[in-house]
Amino acid sequence: MKYACSDPQPPNLGGECERQYIELYRQTRQMICDHSSAVMNAQRDAAFERFEKNGFPTKKVERYKYTDIQKLMEPDYGLNLNRLDIPVNPYDVFKCDVPNLSTALYFVVNDAFYDKLLPKVNFPEGVVIGSLSKNADFIAKYYNELAGKEGDAITDLNTMLAQDGLLVYVPKNVVLDKAIQVINILRSDVDLMVNRRVLIVAEEGAEVKLLFCDHTADERAFLATQVIEVFAKENAKVDLYCMEETHAKNVRLSNVYVRQERSSRVKHNVITLHNGITRNKLDLVLAGEGAECVCNGCVIADKQQHVDNNTLIVHEVPHCTSNELYKYVLDEHSTGAFAGRVYVAHGAQKTSSQMTNQNLCATTDAHMYTQPMLEIYADDVKCAHGSTVGQLNDAALFYMRQRGISEKEARTLLQVAFIREVIDQIDLSPLCDRLHHLIDKRFRGELSKCTGCKLCK
Repeated sequence: MKYACSDPQPPNLGGECERQYIELYRQTRQMICDHSSAVMNAQRDAAFERFEKNGFPTKKVERYKYTDIQKLMEPDYGLNLNRLDIPVNPYDVFKCDVPNLSTALYFVVNDAFYDKLLPKVNFPEGVVIGSLSKNADFIAKYYNELAGKEGDAITDLNTMLAQDGLLVYVPKNVVLDKAIQVINILRSDVDLMVNRRVLIVAEEGAEVKLLFCDHTADERAFLATQVIEVFAKENAKVDLYCMEETHAKNVRLSNVYVRQERSSRVKHNVITLHNGITRNKLDLVLAGEGAECVCNGCVIADKQQHVDNNTLIVHEVPHCTSNELYKYVLDEHSTGAFAGRVYVAHGAQKTSSQMTNQNLCATTDAHMYTQPMLEIYADDVKCAHGSTVGQLNDAALFYMRQRGISEKEARTLLQVAFIREVIDQIDLSPLCDRLHHLIDKRFRGELSKCTGCKLCK
């Protein structure tokens, strides 16, 4: 169908950027396969053929117009294709300082699920949280079923090179009362490329909350590609919170694919507190009547940071609801981009959709690009979209100054209040409270990294 296709791309002319990855795969294919599973290996060659044909998208491709992917992929990064052990025990070095955040804590070190020491959690029978490559029976039906149909270059590159990842499987009618927290730790003595893969399956009536936190343990340059596939079956509920707290040398390219069946509920929040260059892409399909999704995002950026959020929500069938709210606060020379598209297919009557993007540029050197879009082929729908880009309200600043509040403090309070609407959407109350505190400190310049989650050496 039209919405499932990538933007048309010119034939790949075999640029230097693409050639290094094409040659890498040809030379190391057997090594990659030897350290992975048959299910993941079965998808590699088809992904390679697509990548070899299309190459990386240019900024002329609509969904990539705000981020120069080819430039990001040019550096010569190392890869751990031999799956050498990383000398770190994350359970020893990671200390979470979020009060009362009772979660089941798991780790992915670079791009490998850390299974040497797992938490003792009494999950109901049938729940699986573990390595993709060691759970072939669970992943064979689902792996690359959503991501592999699109032809996205980053997804295909990830499929070519990923050797392991994380599986979260929740059986029918199982409700997990404890949230699952996954810490993605980047650690290396050299500049490193990692390719993470995540598969989340919530069967009929299942409920699960997941919190993914990205951290860097070393001051090296990292390039992380990530592909997350989420299957929310009938009446399932999935809350997915993705939080980035890395550093200025980090490049993060994350593609999330979600498919919802009848009466399912999905909430997706993406929060960028510290980063270098980040591009988050969300493709979500409402495939069963009565399905609902809430997609929120907040960005705080300064210096030379760049954050690009690109979303596509597809209403395939009638009686579905989608709501999007993305807010950015950009300071200094930072750049933000939001491009969101809602596609309402023929026959998807009684669709309800709201998309909102609101942005503050704290300086004249900060730049925001916003592009909300509606594509509707049904006539009985309620769909709206809107975007704003501006600076702090002068009247509000004047009012606060008249009451003895300094200009700097007034600006901070208004910025915190602006972001608060997104954070309040988080259903994990301890995390919500802690984020309010961290965001306040972030605006005050008191954090170079998040101290709510400490990586201690």
